Amino acid sequence: MSPRTGIRTRTLTIGLLVLLAVIVLAGTVPVPLVALGPGPTFNTLGVVRGQTVVTVTGRPSFPTTGHLEMTTVGVTDNLRTFDALRAWFNRQQELMPRAVIFPPGRTNEQVEQENSAQFASSENDAEVAALSYLKVPVKVEVGPMSPNAPASVVLKLGDQLLSVNDQQVTAPGQVSQALLATRPGQQIQVTYQRNDGPATNATITLGSRPDGPQGFLGMVPSGEPLTPNQIVISLGDIGGPSAGLAFALAVVDKLTPDDLTGGRFIAGTGTIDATGVVGQIGGISLKMIGAREAGATVFLVPAANCAEAAAHAPPGLQLIKVSTLSGAVTALNDLKANRPVPGC
Repeated sequence: MSPRTGIRTRTLTIGLLVLLAVIVLAGTVPVPLVALGPGPTFNTLGVVRGQTVVTVTGRPSFPTTGHLEMTTVGVTDNLRTFDALRAWFNRQQELMPRAVIFPPGRTNEQVEQENSAQFASSENDAEVAALSYLKVPVKVEVGPMSPNAPASVVLKLGDQLLSVNDQQVTAPGQVSQALLATRPGQQIQVTYQRNDGPATNATITLGSRPDGPQGFLGMVPSGEPLTPNQIVISLGDIGGPSAGLAFALAVVDKLTPDDLTGGRFIAGTGTIDATGVVGQIGGISLKMIGAREAGATVFLVPAANCAEAAAHAPPGLQLIKVSTLSGAVTALNDLKANRPVPGC
């Protein structure tokens, strides 16, 4: 073997060893990314892991049919370079910086606890929204307040509101209704109860709203059922707030004789607050894939997600735009009666 041939052989060997080292590192070195994909779906009208998802006791309930499927997004952590490359080329997965899902300074356990807390809050808001829609009185409470809120001069988080502007409130949505005719600077009367104390009357001077001419309390009303544990939502260790709409619809369906689904396989997503407003969520394209693969033919989409949903809807999945619980119920009844429904 000539010296030149020997040099070429050594160079090739070194190159192969370097390539092998790169391949090994690519398979073992973690990257600061997570892969998102379609997660499992759950029928809120049915039984999951041997447990009824929505149970009603102490008040009349009615049989249901079909599916009102809540959808989820699966998260794959601890990715290596090859894992990330596979996810990049997989149309059913999306890559995201790990810090978005697991913020620095918080452990995975802390993030899971926060997601569980959001889920529990979503369950409560779904119950309150459903009962309010059905005209069942609930306990209206003072929720989060904005900085320097006019209400904060008098009210504290958790106070029960009995009346606002001389109008009795038995649903969170009635607080804003009581302020419709008011203007900034106007003084109104509120009646509230703190803990187990007596009903107390107070005067609040209203501020200015950022989105309308009405007077502003600077407070988001929340609520609780007057009778605890008549409605129980059980779904294991799922986290996050995006199942709120599905839970609220399931409660309405079980408490009314009308069958909302008409036997259809309906899925959806969306947060819901105590007043019944449906909010935007993340991962809509992945949730639609999961819903379609599970058998859904109809998908309820928060209005703020409609443009994205329309651009990524799987074939065979009809999209219905919803912005409130009331609108969602109306749309499902219209769908059952073959009337037009709002699409994306």
